[in-house]
Amino acid sequence: MALEDAKGQVDLAFTRDDLKGCAFENTFGGATSFLRRKYTKDLKGVDLAVTGVPFDQAVTNRPGTRFGPRAIREASTLQPYDPPYGWGFDPLGDFAIADYGDLAFDYANVAGTPAAIEAHIAGILAADVGAVTLGGDHFITLPILKAYAAKIGPLSVIQFDAHSDLWADDDMDRVDHGTFMYKAVKLGLVDPKRSVQIGIRTECDDYLGMEYIDARTMHEKGAAWAVARAKEIVGDAPTYVTFDIDVLDPAFAPGTGTPVWGGLANWQAAAVLRDLAGINMVGGDVVEVSPPYDASGITAVAGAHVAFELCCLHLWNKR
Repeated sequence: MALEDAKGQVDLAFTRDDLKGCAFENTFGGATSFLRRKYTKDLKGVDLAVTGVPFDQAVTNRPGTRFGPRAIREASTLQPYDPPYGWGFDPLGDFAIADYGDLAFDYANVAGTPAAIEAHIAGILAADVGAVTLGGDHFITLPILKAYAAKIGPLSVIQFDAHSDLWADDDMDRVDHGTFMYKAVKLGLVDPKRSVQIGIRTECDDYLGMEYIDARTMHEKGAAWAVARAKEIVGDAPTYVTFDIDVLDPAFAPGTGTPVWGGLANWQAAAVLRDLAGINMVGGDVVEVSPPYDASGITAVAGAHVAFELCCLHLWNKR
């Protein structure tokens, strides 16, 4: 059946009528929507929207994540042929996932971008649809959290990252990917006592009450222990999952702006994401994929897998 479908399928991002179902379009051809889902701004009947925010003007080191959403979409064309391994359900067949396209914004008006991001996500949430966002640098998570908190109140957060992003910065209008979590806590968007950071391996003076599981602890105690602790911390609270690709060791994800050695292996990240199934996940993102430093494309492939896992996490409780 797949072979026969492949002979007639092309540009499913525009030509498919049904929002559900696997796709057998040739990996190397056609329009590269995320997982070959339909590009649409019509969220009627949609269970989950995937959207891109190609913004990278908040970085402290190497830029390039503005190309992240495009690269992740292209890498994701390897995945829509079968249900994702190990989940035990078929998110593409059972649920309507749409590619909502990218945020439109004025690249030269950096100060106005946070409000544009917040409004973009708020528009998705207003349709009672969850969002998985493709970044972009990690600053984008702050206005996303504002949109979520405005709808459902303070959130628990599970943050996968090499950096805490808790640098003290009380200028709430300053745009910086290294301070987004500090501001999210200070603004009351995030409940730090019910949030956890995983994979940390850079210094932080004050975690503002957030617990962290550093990379070495993950290596020594294992993925199962980390999952159990994360679930204990967030409980049944509405939880946002943000995944900075630099949580992975540079051997697995060289295409990022601020690489730090000693990070997680792909298999560890995959195990944790999969075993988090059952948390009350309301949304998530994968950020900091920087294609200019990703010569082999492996970082984009990792980002695409993370994004698909986030979709599975979000839909798990809706089965």
